[in-house]
Amino acid sequence: MKKIVIESHIPYIKGLLEPFAQVEYLDTQRITPAAVRDADALLVRTRTRCDAALLEGSRVSFIGTATIGTDHIDLDYCRNHGIEVVNAPGCNAPAVAQWVHATLGCWLQRKQLDASALTLGIVGVGHVGSIVARWARELGYHVLLCDPPRAAAEGSEGFVTLDEIKAQAHIITFHTPLTRTGQWATYHLLDAQFLAQAPHCQLVLDAARGPICDTQALLDWPGDVAIDCWEHEPAIDRQLLGKALVATPHIAGYSSDGKHRGTAMVVEALNRHFGFTARPVAAQAPYEGAHDVDLEKIMRSYDPLADTARLKAHPELFEQLRNTYPLRPEVL
Repeated sequence: MKKIVIESHIPYIKGLLEPFAQVEYLDTQRITPAAVRDADALLVRTRTRCDAALLEGSRVSFIGTATIGTDHIDLDYCRNHGIEVVNAPGCNAPAVAQWVHATLGCWLQRKQLDASALTLGIVGVGHVGSIVARWARELGYHVLLCDPPRAAAEGSEGFVTLDEIKAQAHIITFHTPLTRTGQWATYHLLDAQFLAQAPHCQLVLDAARGPICDTQALLDWPGDVAIDCWEHEPAIDRQLLGKALVATPHIAGYSSDGKHRGTAMVVEALNRHFGFTARPVAAQAPYEGAHDVDLEKIMRSYDPLADTARLKAHPELFEQLRNTYPLRPEVL
């Protein structure tokens, strides 16, 4: 019988795989080389680093991460050792868009600004960025889209350069993967020089990956910040926490539908890999997010300031707040 090790905070999965395999649920810190040595598959989230240190000498042939990102997985190692890696692209995109626009609504109210007078620069126009953009247009923003890999592959029409984002945007929101090398590396994409070249920018949002934004650059900048993804999680910078208008514990994508989708996507891939017939519960909400949205509807659906108050009161509980987060409904 196959053995599967599952990170214990993945929701909606308990009981699905027990008819087909020996299943062990472990907290992240207990997913060790010894624990996975006799495992055939790992199902994880972003906190489990899957690399040679964990996997060498194991019989793991499948890793499923119930997340959009894969920067916690050494893809080269897995490729070279015949390990299939599956993620869940787009699973929580509507929830992240909900976080972004609820946050923007709070900021607009505080600043007494109107969306129609503002330019929103979106860096990274994949599953999340596309929904953020569509909703932004419906809400009246002037929208600029920056995605150099897509522009290179599809043509530049509809996209602007990062320099144009910096020159024109009043608000900049990041929705890229974290990459440290290559032509379009995103590590510290926003740094002091970036902000110095963005004279009109008043608000930066990061609900992508923490290291995309240089913490010190954000601290030295006089503008507003909204942060869901932090450098050095869970040891987040307390000064940046104090500065942030919205500060949440990496839960922007934590909707019930998004988690259903993420779990379903990795279980269905596991089925294909091993020939199982487990039946995950599929989410009902559409991947493309709500249609005909309005700001009042979005802000009724989610209050980021409540999550901000909890994190600011107890930053030492970052992981607990994240792991026990009450999954919210998406905007429908």
